[in-house]
Amino acid sequence: MNRAQLGAALRALRQASGKEAKAVARSAVMSASKLSKIETGKVAPSATDVECILTAIGVSDEVKEEYLEAVRAAATETTAWRLIRRMGLHKAQQQTRALEAQMTLLRLFQPALVPGLLQTPEYIHAILSRHGLGEDMLSRTVSARMERQQALYDSAKRLQFVITEPVLRWRIVSAARMAEQIDRLAFLSRLPNVDIRIVSLSAHQGDIANHAFAIRDDRTVTVETVHAEIIVTDPRDVALYVQKFEGFASVALSGNAMRSMLEVIRDEFLREQETG
Repeated sequence: MNRAQLGAALRALRQASGKEAKAVARSAVMSASKLSKIETGKVAPSATDVECILTAIGVSDEVKEEYLEAVRAAATETTAWRLIRRMGLHKAQQQTRALEAQMTLLRLFQPALVPGLLQTPEYIHAILSRHGLGEDMLSRTVSARMERQQALYDSAKRLQFVITEPVLRWRIVSAARMAEQIDRLAFLSRLPNVDIRIVSLSAHQGDIANHAFAIRDDRTVTVETVHAEIIVTDPRDVALYVQKFEGFASVALSGNAMRSMLEVIRDEFLREQETG
């Protein structure tokens, strides 16, 4: 199925549902103009775009999977960060939230930063401030990321995080704020559907922590590079990321051992704050 055929099929499905284009676009967290370009074959939709459109239309899971399978034939999609910033980082957060609302299993590996779903407001603000956003846009984007964190309390979802020890020591915010961020990790690790693990620097490693990635329902992988966000959908490639995630998870600290490490690092930050 080429771009024109896919667009025509999506338009036919929308029209058959009786829903207006503006309503579908709004639910899919995209502009009506973008939806129009997708339906007319002028723009190639990503797997995320197609999933959001089909969810907004309200098709069955069987129909959704059929169309997503056709999109996955493209295997890998790359979107430069400059284009995402042009669209609006807050809208990107809303799109991710819509995607996370549909998933039941998230596996996220992060060797550089505390994962977005686990960040405190202060940590989020510090991370997003790097993008040179105006105060209004920065506030909207921080709020959008905070809203995504509601997924943590959805018992229908399983959320698994593996982070490396340097993540806990990288000075994104002040020592006092880092201590608060670490306390939040300890708190969230006790949620029944949340599994947080830490790969200690002292653990022998048979793999390399190349970059962060997020696996959703073992169907799609999101990879963040310096210049772009990459979406991987080919099942063979997704399987490689699942294998890598499981490898790191198997040597990572979890449960009380993980929380003990958090406590040690948090106390180091607190002592630094007291003597600073």
